[in-house]
Amino acid sequence: MGVYNVHERLLAAGEKDVGALIDSLASGERDLLWPGRHWSPMEFDRPLGVGAVGGHGPVRYTVSGYAPGRWIRFRFTGPRGFHGFHELAVLPVDEEHTVLHHTLTMTTSGLSRFTWPLAWRPLHDACLEDGLDRAELACTGTVARPARWSPYVRLLQSLGARFERLRPGAPAEAR
Repeated sequence: MGVYNVHERLLAAGEKDVGALIDSLASGERDLLWPGRHWSPMEFDRPLGVGAVGGHGPVRYTVSGYAPGRWIRFRFTGPRGFHGFHELAVLPVDEEHTVLHHTLTMTTSGLSRFTWPLAWRPLHDACLEDGLDRAELACTGTVARPARWSPYVRLLQSLGARFERLRPGAPAEAR
């Protein structure tokens, strides 16, 4: 199955400010973009740069391209059956407005042909919109139309949290 999925947000900020959001990814408390409050943290084995290996939760990837302040591409290495990449790009509109653009392009195989549309896509879409809300908040101090999770996404999140608590090796506080 071919997948092409796009999310973007027009931000009232210059390209340098929006680019700084990409550069802050996976920096712990300094990360202004990743919605870590409700989603597994984005983590890498080294500072953000080409060759860094990591991901968030069961979604794994390698940084395959990076132009600081402008663009980053992640090549999927997991879950099994995800073949492709996702990327963030800073697209200047004028001196005071910039689009933060996310593209996911992949094919799926095996079980992922079913799990992508049934579980991964709704979770991916909700996570991306939460991240774009964080970007808007960081750039403007407010979010005009905050993303809302569907009841289905809330159910998937709840099931995921329960499975995490049951996973061998999960931290004691998660159980």
